[in-house]
This record gives sequence, structure tokens and C-alpha cells, in this order.
Amino acid sequence: MKDTMREVLIGTTNPSKVRRFQLLLSKYDVKFYTPADLNIPGEPEERGRTPEENAVMKARYYGQYFDSVICNDSGLYFDGLALTDSRQPGLNIRTPGRMPRLNDEEMIVYYSELIRSLGGKVLAYYLDGIAVYHNHRISSYMEDADARKDGAFYMIGRPSPRRQPGWPLDSLSLNRSTLTYFVDEEDEEEDEEITSADSKNRLTDFLVSSLSIHPLKN
Repeated sequence: MKDTMREVLIGTTNPSKVRRFQLLLSKYDVKFYTPADLNIPGEPEERGRTPEENAVMKARYYGQYFDSVICNDSGLYFDGLALTDSRQPGLNIRTPGRMPRLNDEEMIVYYSELIRSLGGKVLAYYLDGIAVYHNHRISSYMEDADARKDGAFYMIGRPSPRRQPGWPLDSLSLNRSTLTYFVDEEDEEEDEEITSADSKNRLTDFLVSSLSIHPLKN
């Protein structure tokens, strides 16, 4: 019988993003690689106007090195701030206000101060863009803002002492139902605090279809 396993490159250096896609596709016959595994040099430029456009740029870049690729880009938005407000993180989560790129701890400091200036607590949501390169073709996916607001969460100006490498803002983010920091959630394999079951299923369906992957055999 023909081997159905798909080898897929997750085009990111962020360990939390790698883990996210590994969990989403844990029931499918996939072997994952990262750019470090394959010694891929450099990183793609991100000049898009939306997370989806940036994800496509990344997929095109990594598609030069591997046959099947998943790429992701995210924008962070504060509900109540106009999209044109200079304080809105948007696509520039690590480079707000044209600052030099912030490391994880610098991000926690910057956003703690920003949120305190906005009253100490804001309602926030992420917009994710996903792109897949497979069979020399790029497919992309992004939910609209109204859909993602269903998974909105609180961000506060007092960080948890715990850290999640690659996702530093989890130390400032609270589950809206339990008021628990994301980094303190007991079930680390789920991200229901920011992703509804419907959203997760739609994303998984997109990945499965775009990559032509199959469930693991029992």
C-alpha cells in the first residue's frame, strides 16, 4: 500500500507556533520539520497589509526549500481602539510604533505599560493568516474580525511571572471565562481561550484539504 505520510515544514522559528500546528494535526499522518531542522538560511520579508498576505509571503519563501509548507502570521487588536490608532498593535506586535524588534521580555514590559495607560485592562483578539504551499500552489486562509472576536480575551497590565517562549503576551492575557492567565492554564494542549471549537475545526479542515493529508491508521 502506498505510504500516505506527508512531510511538512512549519515555516517559523517560534516554538509555540510549531507546537500549535503539531497539536492541530496530531491525528493525521504527518512528519513535521522546522527551518532549523533543514538548515534553511535567513527569514522571509513581511511587507503585507494583512496577516494573510504575510503568511503567503512566508509560504512562498519556504516553498523554495520544501515541497509542503505551513506558514502563519498574526495581528493583535485591542477592541475599542480604532484600527488607525497608533497604539493598535496590529501586524507590528514585535515592532510597535516602528520600534526595533522586541524580544519576549521587552514585549511584556512594553505591553504592560501600554495596557496600564489604557486603564489596566483591554479586550483583545488575534487575527491569524495561514498559508500552505503544496504541489507548487499556495492556498491561504483567514477568518474575519467578527468571527475572531468570539474568542476575544482580556489583557491586563500586571504580568504573570510565568513565561511561554515565543508567545510572551500569554503572560498578560486572561481567559475571559475563568480570568486565568493563559500561561497558568492547566491544559497546555488546548488553546480554547483564544480559539473556539468552530474556528479550530475550520482551520484544521483547511490544512487537511490544502496538504492532502490523511488520518493516522488505528
